[in-house]
Amino acid sequence: MASPSPLTFSACSSASSSSATLYSIPPDTDCVSDGSFSSAAAGFAPPVEDAAPTAEVPSVYHLSFNQDCGCFVAGLDNGFRIYNTDPFKALFRRDMDSSSPSSSSSRGGIGLVAMLFRCNVLCFVGGGPEPLYPANKVMIWDDHLSRCFSELSFRSEVRNVKIRRDKIIVVLAQKVFVYNFVDLRLVHQIETALNSKGLCEVSHTSSPMLLACPGLQKGQIRIENYGSKKTKFVMAHDSRLACMSMTQDGRLLATASSKGTLVRVFNALDGSLLQEVRRGADRAEIYSLAFSSDAHWLAVSSDKGTIHVFSLKVDSGSLATLSNDRSQVVSAPNPSNGLGISSLSILKGVLPKYFSSEWSVAQFRLPEGSEYLVGFGQQKNTVIIIGLNGSFYRCEFDPVKGGEMTQLEHHNYLSADNFLKPGETFTKTL
Repeated sequence: MASPSPLTFSACSSASSSSATLYSIPPDTDCVSDGSFSSAAAGFAPPVEDAAPTAEVPSVYHLSFNQDCGCFVAGLDNGFRIYNTDPFKALFRRDMDSSSPSSSSSRGGIGLVAMLFRCNVLCFVGGGPEPLYPANKVMIWDDHLSRCFSELSFRSEVRNVKIRRDKIIVVLAQKVFVYNFVDLRLVHQIETALNSKGLCEVSHTSSPMLLACPGLQKGQIRIENYGSKKTKFVMAHDSRLACMSMTQDGRLLATASSKGTLVRVFNALDGSLLQEVRRGADRAEIYSLAFSSDAHWLAVSSDKGTIHVFSLKVDSGSLATLSNDRSQVVSAPNPSNGLGISSLSILKGVLPKYFSSEWSVAQFRLPEGSEYLVGFGQQKNTVIIIGLNGSFYRCEFDPVKGGEMTQLEHHNYLSADNFLKPGETFTKTL
């Protein structure tokens, strides 16, 4: 069987040389101001600028938040949309066709989109029954130029893509490839166990990078610290990994298994288990995990239709000196840490583990039958929920009383009211 190693990296056809400059959708200022890339030209599917908004509701193939959950992007059967989360607002729309010979359909399905904060550079992978591009290619798109300027090709389907300001990470079913962003030079290749979900997490505010992905054994995590140049293997679960999330600084890592009952929080610097929380007693498929920006809270979504928010005992700041003093693993308790802990926890080791579990502080009930992703809002104690069915929710939880969250906003981001004209953006200049 052929190895799924990368085949080619190429610029998207150009006789002239130009550089791609990174622009930012206001008001975000985290994006770097410029960058140098390979040249690019036409020849890949252009945006459809003059088409009238379609009355047909598009199919959603992919949803993801940007790095700080200030935006989310939807990959559709005919292009992509970008929305602001707090407050909800449609920011940008691109309808894509496949008029070039390199595209395999006339629709323009995008099965995976990765954003870099609010910058104009995105990564696409084709998806759906009429993909815009092959599923084994990562297309690097500059929306300021309205074209692709580079691509990465592989021998098998791309399962996930992560972007940092300095790196692009491509995940296949059994490999992870790490590239320099500036020249797309391959700098690291990792073998993993079967990873059909494309599980991989990277730090975004720390430099050098921390990366977490499945190891070679079932339930095992591999953590790469590119600063210390050390690799750590952690047996996180007895069953296969189903979901993971990392804090932006890379110090905390949350994981869930295919059982979906427990979520474990690890120190990503040394692999030690810091906390274990319980979503429920029944098996469930975990769709997403998310840390709050201060690492005081962890949100979980699953196929059970309930969003759970858990209180964390360890924030990422408390781990700064962990490598020198293991006694500093646990920080001073969060004021709300008492919430969600069973009153029977004093009998740990006597009663079954279920009775001493830490339960969620706050919950929000959703209709079952759709996949939802969760993130934390820009305002304190708020949660953002987006669904493949077009749902958008913004909710608030009480950190002291807990219980049911309060719904602040609810929209259908696919509705005609939230459509921009093709190519239109409320900010006009990226």
